[in-house]
Amino acid sequence: MKKKQDLPIVLASQSPRRRALLRQVGIDPVVMPSTIDEGIETTDPEEAVKTLSRQKAENVADQLNARALIIAADTVVAAEGKILGKPKNHEEAAEMICMIEGKTHQVYTGVTLMLSEGGRTPVTFAEKTDVHVYPMTADEIAAYASTDEPMDKAGGYAIQGAFSAYIRGIDGDYTNVVGLPVGALYQALKAFISKAEKEV
Repeated sequence: MKKKQDLPIVLASQSPRRRALLRQVGIDPVVMPSTIDEGIETTDPEEAVKTLSRQKAENVADQLNARALIIAADTVVAAEGKILGKPKNHEEAAEMICMIEGKTHQVYTGVTLMLSEGGRTPVTFAEKTDVHVYPMTADEIAAYASTDEPMDKAGGYAIQGAFSAYIRGIDGDYTNVVGLPVGALYQALKAFISKAEKEV
């Protein structure tokens, strides 16, 4: 993506999956994770991810001393009326998998685009994908939850990893489930940069 004056793009996340997804579409960001406490204070998953992505963007903007375009994102899983973030341990990962096996759940990712030094009003949006999971046995759940794969993943699983054996199908954007809806993001980024350049 061509950027006026080579405006740096900063990814407010240490997720290697998000960085890889951006690089797939020609964006190689500077990685600068936010340092906020990612506490969720709402039962609405869409509002939760939008709020957290905004907070992450603002946190990184406060740390920068040069003009840059910040991309911040947050992903949660919603199942049985509950918001599932990242499991704290293998036992919690097993509990999360028990909630989604044999059912359909939702993955929400909130994204915020923001300039670090004033200018254009930040843009925040959320993407939702329905994920259908095959029934799993207790042994399958225990075996998967005991691995390292669930530990830094919302909902306790990675659709692009070993858990793919249990995915019946999805309705929506696959990359959203991985952690960043790159199609929607790329289109929003083009519009954001275009408007920001006109306002300079």
